[in-house]
Amino acid sequence: MNTLLLALDLVGTFVFALAGATAGVRRQLDIFGVAVLSFATACSGGIARDVLIGAVPPAALSDWRYVAASLLAGILAFRWHSLIDRMHSPVRVFDAAGLALFAVTGTLKALAFGLHPAMAALLGMLTGIGGGMVRDVLLAQVPVVLRSDLYAVAALAGAAVVAIGSQAGLSPAVTATAGALLCFALRMIAIRRDWQLPRAGK
Repeated sequence: MNTLLLALDLVGTFVFALAGATAGVRRQLDIFGVAVLSFATACSGGIARDVLIGAVPPAALSDWRYVAASLLAGILAFRWHSLIDRMHSPVRVFDAAGLALFAVTGTLKALAFGLHPAMAALLGMLTGIGGGMVRDVLLAQVPVVLRSDLYAVAALAGAAVVAIGSQAGLSPAVTATAGALLCFALRMIAIRRDWQLPRAGK
């Protein structure tokens, strides 16, 4: 379980950092600003999760690999942003992948700390959406989770798969894979088909 959590957490950190750094490059931040944004995007959700479940100091601050993964992603995005920009909607793809990975790792870690499955799923959702919220606030934008097509809902769906799977006694690797794929698929389909939750005044 510990190895699985660490592997998924580091992959999620790198992918979310790419999303944050790419957004920073598009807003023409300097290399320091891009590095700060990559770390904040990648680690804010995990830090919030760890503080809430009492896993302190948070892994992102006590394990150098999290900082290294986020800074590496920031440097890559800064140096080769033109290559990344050639990909189809790179920020959204990276963001969806990071959302999926962090939703399942947040849930797995909350379960490992003894939280009720329902609360673990909610904490998994918070882990997934936290970094994106901080990124948007730093870029002076309304957080995407408050206005976007199935963002938090996709994270909650992926987290719920992990929580339900744990109750059913399924392998964490199987439930984490299924939850991440469901979250990513929902997010990407929502983007392509412009699925929206009802909005105020409409």
